[in-house]
Formats: sequence, structure tokens, C-alpha cells
Amino acid sequence: MNPRSVLIALMRFLVGGRAFWSGCRPTTQQRVYFCNHASHMDSLLVWSALPAMLRKTTHPVAAGDYWGHGRLRRYFALEALGAVLIDRGAGPAALASVQDALDAGQSLILFPEGTRGTEILPGPFKSGLYHLAKSNPRVEFVPVYLDNLNRALPKGVWLPVPVSASVIFGTPVTLTQDEPKAAYLERARSAVVAMALKLHPQASGERSDA
Repeated sequence: MNPRSVLIALMRFLVGGRAFWSGCRPTTQQRVYFCNHASHMDSLLVWSALPAMLRKTTHPVAAGDYWGHGRLRRYFALEALGAVLIDRGAGPAALASVQDALDAGQSLILFPEGTRGTEILPGPFKSGLYHLAKSNPRVEFVPVYLDNLNRALPKGVWLPVPVSASVIFGTPVTLTQDEPKAAYLERARSAVVAMALKLHPQASGERSDA
């Protein structure tokens, strides 16, 4: 059994990771799946929830300053998941490797908050998502909500706790002509928030920026 199969089997044993396609269907259409970010398991959960035919061409985007250091972490990111590493301190140039992957016809898993959160609702999205949407009008940008992963592997914890997590794929959010950056980022975030609130309506007042 190859490393990817082992990781998928382990993920499903620990947290399930059942996929719900509520706003789109799994197709070979090139996509950027943008998600809320709660744990180090997020990339693996989304990737393993995809059908096998899509996992071959879909790559998580990960922080090079973390996943690029240490033999084990680098092996996990590059060899097991085929991640695209970015330099978070490089400003606009940080997106170069991401754009290269899109130019090559690959799909991506992206966390536009930029860092992990501890709340049910995602925080504000960083501008990279907007710039990618503007530069790649033929790519679908699909919102994804990861439910319960913050309980399985919360920030600061390394041993996962078995829970039932799920991956919800929403309706693509298309950048309209001349849409301002702030408007698109809030609309994209709102798409993830809406999926979260369907499962957790009590979280509506969780964040002042929700």
C-alpha cells in the first residue's frame, strides 16, 4: 500500500471525512477549493474526500516555512500529498508557485484565512484568493466547509481524537467583472459561513466580523 492510500485509510478511520456535494458535483473541471482552516489535518481531509480521479490532479497549498522544514513534514507534504509550498513572507511573489500549478492545469486546495482558527466560523480572507480568481477566470472557485476538524485536532494538539468530521462542497463563487477585492473576498467568505451556520446556527454571533 502506497503512502497516500495509508493516509486516506488512517483519515477515514479517525474522523470519517464524509463528503457532501451540496452546491456542485465532482468533475474534472479545474478548481480551487477554498476552505476554513482549523487543524493540520485539513488538507488531508479535503483531499481524501475527493474521488480518486480528482486526487491525482488536486494539490493542497501549504506554508513552506512550516511544511518545508523537517524531513518528516516535508515528506508528508511533498511526497504523500503533492502539496504546493508557498513562502508566506514573500508578498505577491508567494503566489508564483500556486499560479504555476494552475497554469499546468492542476486543481488546488487553499485556506484563504492564512492560518488556523479556533472558532466555527472562518476569519477574514486574505487577498490571495481574489488575485487568483482574477488571473484565472476559467477556474472554478469552490467554497468548502470542514465540520468538526477543530475537535479532532485543535491547534496545539498533535494526537487526533476520533470524531465524525465532514467535508461540504458548496456552489462556485465566480468573480464578476470589475468586482472590488473586498466585495469578492467577503462574498467568498460568506459562502463558507453560510454552510457553517446551517450546521451550527448558534455560531451566528461568534465573530464580530461574521
